[in-house]
Amino acid sequence: MTTSSVVHIVDDDEAIRGSLSMLLDAAGHETATYADAEIFLAQADLTGQGCVVADVRMPGMSGLELLRMLRSRDIDLPLIVITGHGDIAMAVSALKAGAADFIEKPFDDTLFLNSVNDALDRGRQTFRERRQRASIETRLATLTPREREVMALVVQGLPNKAAAVELAISVRTVEIHRARVMEKMAAESLSELVRMALILEEESSLVRLPHPPSFDEG
Repeated sequence: MTTSSVVHIVDDDEAIRGSLSMLLDAAGHETATYADAEIFLAQADLTGQGCVVADVRMPGMSGLELLRMLRSRDIDLPLIVITGHGDIAMAVSALKAGAADFIEKPFDDTLFLNSVNDALDRGRQTFRERRQRASIETRLATLTPREREVMALVVQGLPNKAAAVELAISVRTVEIHRARVMEKMAAESLSELVRMALILEEESSLVRLPHPPSFDEG
């Protein structure tokens, strides 16, 4: 897996690929170039950090189609589309589909570099979040079914006694499972465990239980 951020340049025009690569190399960025979207999908490291710069109009798969393909594969590389004078409508469609930005030809070097820097920052943040989520999911997989149930109730705010009633087990058993959950999840506090659960909830990884009943009455 690539550890540094790479700017992937996808354009059927060799001259544009070369000029963009030179500009980005001079600015200190690592680049890789591809003559079309199909070659990019076949050769690029799609699991690493970076972003994509793609012409919106290319033979074969267009930049917009490439963007949709990446999203359908749950690949988080931000994509900047390059547009010509007649491609603004396509560029707007790309933004609506999740493109990071679009740059019109001929483009200003400073604006282009700023756009790439923003996309790389976004890509690095997404990459960190994905790795964090994967780490939490790995720890979650070590929990027993009962420990997952206890964790689900604890992060909803139920005290041990209420969780024991919900699960029809003793308070002491809840306490033991809760301690094991904290240890296995490497959570130093309840608030940290709750933050982990919120991250997992985005991916529907945590067992969802009915909302806890109210114990205020009676």
